[in-house]
Amino acid sequence: MATDTLKSKPGAQGATGGLRRLLLDNGALTALIVLVVVMSALSGDFLTADNLLNVGVQAAVTAILAFGVTFVIVSAGIDLSVGSVAALSATVLAWSATEAGMPVALAVLLSVLTGIACGLVNGFLISYGKLPPFIATLAMLSVGRGLSLVISQGSPIAFPDSVSHLGDTLGGWLPVPVLVMIVMGLITAFVLGRTYIGRSMYAIGGNEEAARLSGLRVKRQKLAIYAFSGLFAAAAGIVLASRLSSAQPQAAQGYELDAIAAVVIGGASLAGGTGKASGTLIGALILAVLRNGLNLLSVSAFWQQVVIGVVIALAVLFDTLRRKAGAVTPAAGASGGGNRGRQALTYVIAAVVAVAVVGATSLLHNGSSGGKSQKIGLSLSTLNNPFFVQIRNGAEEEAKKLGVDLTVTDAQNDASQQANQLQNFVSGSLSAVIVNPVDSDAAGPSVRSANKDDIPVIAVDRGVNKAETSALVASDNVEGGELGAKALAEKLGGKGTIVILQGQAGTSASRERGAGFAAGLKAYPGIKVVAKQPADFDRTKGLDVMTNLLQAHPDVDGVFAENDEMALGAIKALGSKAGKSVQVVGFDGTPDGLKAVQDGTLYASVAQQPKELGRIAVRNALRAAEDKKVEQTVKVPVKVVTQQNVAGFEG
Repeated sequence: MATDTLKSKPGAQGATGGLRRLLLDNGALTALIVLVVVMSALSGDFLTADNLLNVGVQAAVTAILAFGVTFVIVSAGIDLSVGSVAALSATVLAWSATEAGMPVALAVLLSVLTGIACGLVNGFLISYGKLPPFIATLAMLSVGRGLSLVISQGSPIAFPDSVSHLGDTLGGWLPVPVLVMIVMGLITAFVLGRTYIGRSMYAIGGNEEAARLSGLRVKRQKLAIYAFSGLFAAAAGIVLASRLSSAQPQAAQGYELDAIAAVVIGGASLAGGTGKASGTLIGALILAVLRNGLNLLSVSAFWQQVVIGVVIALAVLFDTLRRKAGAVTPAAGASGGGNRGRQALTYVIAAVVAVAVVGATSLLHNGSSGGKSQKIGLSLSTLNNPFFVQIRNGAEEEAKKLGVDLTVTDAQNDASQQANQLQNFVSGSLSAVIVNPVDSDAAGPSVRSANKDDIPVIAVDRGVNKAETSALVASDNVEGGELGAKALAEKLGGKGTIVILQGQAGTSASRERGAGFAAGLKAYPGIKVVAKQPADFDRTKGLDVMTNLLQAHPDVDGVFAENDEMALGAIKALGSKAGKSVQVVGFDGTPDGLKAVQDGTLYASVAQQPKELGRIAVRNALRAAEDKKVEQTVKVPVKVVTQQNVAGFEG
């Protein structure tokens, strides 16, 4: 009777079974559905048309890169260079169309050829040079990034307007990056499923030696595979730069890891032989949904990294268990019991994953929202630097005092990541936004989106170009550089040799501080700069660079570092010389820097009072949100702090 009943409803049973098989056979799709449901339940701003398109835009660059990486991973390779190749291709386009004066069409072609050339070099080194893919593409990662910096001289290059339209929308609603992502996905699916080279990729990934013995020209195929990866990286770089209206030499750092994660989450195996375009797209969407949702939920910037890492691991673990559950042994297939048990286990694991995600996200969300009346977003260029941590601390103290719900995000010195975070703020019904731009030009398009939605924007520490801000709260980096030059030169008696530790290439802070220092030094012709090297605002790099410079210039008399972190690294390298035979001047007035001033190892720090910058920014953001009058430019005084006045100074 039961059998007759089942037979009488084949359509219903088929539909249910089909849905179950679809979810079981696509672990990444199941994870994406769970995430969308969770985010929709926790945030009323998530499941809106504007925000879903926003998620699509944010997934576009990662997805396009990941489509190219899919070819490589299916063939059992790896490509760590795609982020750098994307940045290099965009820089070549911008430089060709502006500095070299080429027609835009020719510049775009040159950009695409640059990506293909990088891929061919990777393929040649792997196929004919016998280098492991990890090493060959790691080398290209460094070469591509270096060439991008050489061509741009470390500064962003404005994108031609005709190409910048790639970051716009069609018909006022469909973002062009989403359209490009769909087209590149269809191309990937066609190549993998319908072409000879696609079948070759699977054969090489499944068993390279067997593929060779069966007559495949494996070396030539690998050249084509890595050329495809370079082509897709170039396309991703153009889309990314068009969103930022400029080519950033430091753009897409770490994107190669996101691309690889998207491919693996989508069901591909790093051992090769499996993978598909739809899975890669789902993997990229999972990453975008996570970042978007966590921003909307005001989850701490530090916890966001933890949650993203855990969810990626759980998604891949679930997919692995799902695959094992689907592997039916002959005995299990005959009885059906073993297979049902494995499927039941898969369902249990899926339920545990869903509950864990819901519980953790709810806890973090509830912990960060206290029923405050005004919601303000603060996007910082990085939280891997004590100066910006101090800005955050000052902002959080003032927000607590004023009863404001403050959401803080960390762009990790990535202009494109900051653009995504700002777009999330715009989607999140905030009262106001505070931005500390990674780059003043790159922040412009996102701030203009906030302008369209009448969301007031306050810039802190650095301004925003080509967009309206209600106020700029900043110290004068150029003036600070001049004060640093004067302090160091006078301490050296107007003569001697010095070295300069520069900040991260391409950032406005490094450019402005360097320009101010050079201008201030003109009054002291007896001071000679013997070396200038970037140390990326990082203490460890400051130590390494200074150690290297001392080999060539052991008798140097002074050091100017464009922030305190690099200055502290230089002091470590100098050892007992610091504060005695060699005078060091830093910048920012961080707690560690001021302690070094107190100890006498750091002669001076050009202090910016970062906590005060954060406090004033929040006060002005709240005033702007309440339609009260705000001063357009608020200058927080900089001052040179030495042992004589450090006791009375508070950052």
